[in-house]
Amino acid sequence: MRARRSCLAVPGSNPRFLEKAQGLPADEVFLDLEDSVAAGAKDEARRNVVAALREGDWTGKTVVVRVNDVTTRWTYRDVIEVVEGAGDRLDCVMLPKVRDASHVAWLDTLLGQIERATGLPEGRIGIEAQIEDARGLVNVDDIATSSPRLETLVFGPADFMASIGMRTLVVGEQPPGYGEGDAYHYILMRILMAARAHGLQAIDGPYLQIRDLDGFRRVALRSAALGFDGKWVLHPSQVEAANEVFSPSQEDYDHAELILDAYEYYTTVEKRGAVMLGDEMIDEASRKMALVVAAKGRAAGLPRTSSFTPPA
Repeated sequence: MRARRSCLAVPGSNPRFLEKAQGLPADEVFLDLEDSVAAGAKDEARRNVVAALREGDWTGKTVVVRVNDVTTRWTYRDVIEVVEGAGDRLDCVMLPKVRDASHVAWLDTLLGQIERATGLPEGRIGIEAQIEDARGLVNVDDIATSSPRLETLVFGPADFMASIGMRTLVVGEQPPGYGEGDAYHYILMRILMAARAHGLQAIDGPYLQIRDLDGFRRVALRSAALGFDGKWVLHPSQVEAANEVFSPSQEDYDHAELILDAYEYYTTVEKRGAVMLGDEMIDEASRKMALVVAAKGRAAGLPRTSSFTPPA
């Protein structure tokens, strides 16, 4: 699994932003050809993106291009020009407004054709699918199994809110009049269940109030608590907050590694499957939970600050 705590959106029509993004500590950068690019700037944006991929230094980042959705006249040219021009520098293609499995299957087929024609390793370029309306959510399980290239399901809140008629203009916040609970809980959990059932990552969408870092952090903590792997960021100021929120705390990471070491010792040396670790009983279920936290801590580059000492 690639690290995707922070997924930075960069308009393909802005060369200055494309250059600046290379130096930001985002786990993923996606170069956008869709909503952030005006209709009359699509062709130029494609050229900008190919040049940025070929000439830029994206070391340490997951590099993605978001193409236009399959109902538009731009999509096939987006895929062909970007993959033919810089497919060897590309990790994934993001497909927006995915409504059913056929959308992803189409992209999979086209990517395979381009890879074979250009000599790129077949199947190496992954796919990210955005769930952005009611139909996409209803079909999310089929979408999750639509291609072996699929790596992530991504929630697109703005289009989704519009598609269901949610009465608010503030993306990501609770709609006025919704006094209890979380209006997004079902949507987020539905995407998360489909992702986890099929071995995919789940990414939360953007928070558009880019100057409100407290609001961003609050909303990010919600999806991180559920188990999402990361969140879109629209501004450099949101990157550090996303990386922090979607990483385990140092205390939790150390504790997870301690559980794994202790469980390994007790099951292999003492041949016991359930034991006490201090005041805590640990067993196979504890190991599975610890694996999740430890994996996220390792991906975040956290150092270990404690270790397990077998009993004398």
